[in-house]
Amino acid sequence: MRFTRKFAVSLAGAMLGAALIPASFATKAETFTGTVSDAMCGAKHMMEGDAAACLRACVQKGSKYALVVGDKVYTLDTKDKATLDKLDKLGTAKATVKGEANGDTIEVSSVAAAK
Repeated sequence: MRFTRKFAVSLAGAMLGAALIPASFATKAETFTGTVSDAMCGAKHMMEGDAAACLRACVQKGSKYALVVGDKVYTLDTKDKATLDKLDKLGTAKATVKGEANGDTIEVSSVAAAK
């Protein structure tokens, strides 16, 4: 009986410790500041005229929003309606995006106009 109780306590401690380990290795959200664009055009819009109109046309045709940071173009991954609306309002303006980067894609947690 005593052995079983010690074993159960040890097992519970080990399981709790194992559950906490992945949380400590979780990626942290980063902050990126750049210009809102779309993944198809990237840093240079292809349509003549207004860059914001090109951005919106590309997004309507299925392109994802993107953020141009220096020479790097990140595709912005979000399905949140409020975030998508904010990106649409920002058009081709400077924005600050918070999220987790995975290669050339940022999983967006928030978007705001850059200060």
